[in-house]
Amino acid sequence: MALFGKIAEDGEKMAKEQSAPQAARDTVISIIGPGMRVTGDCDTDGTLRIEGTVEGTIRAGKAVVVGKEGVVLGDIRTQDAVIGGQVTGTVIAESRLELQATCVINGEIRARRVKLDEGGTVNGNVNMTDASATPALTPKAPSAATRPVPA
Repeated sequence: MALFGKIAEDGEKMAKEQSAPQAARDTVISIIGPGMRVTGDCDTDGTLRIEGTVEGTIRAGKAVVVGKEGVVLGDIRTQDAVIGGQVTGTVIAESRLELQATCVINGEIRARRVKLDEGGTVNGNVNMTDASATPALTPKAPSAATRPVPA
């Protein structure tokens, strides 16, 4: 009595063979595991968890989580972020940013709300305004004060 591959009397496929509904993209969690190194930009509608190393810009529609062993050498733009590892670059969290005690941030932070646990390190500017109103991440032109003076 094998049921696999059989068609029900009413002509429909058995439930086992019917395709399962696809998960909504914003509920998907992508993971860059320990020991993994990604060189290039990462872009997702959902959540990205980083336990390895990323060299490039990260854009996540829902959230970015950088584990305590995670390293990001580039900018992060997302709705919510939890940083436990090291980030060198600009972090833009349009809603909430949590900086854990093990984090080291070297760069600018822009977020509506920020939680910094005791022991966390931030080396750079912190701007707590409406992060969604900030322009896209673009390189800044050198100011007159930092421009080399011709000899």
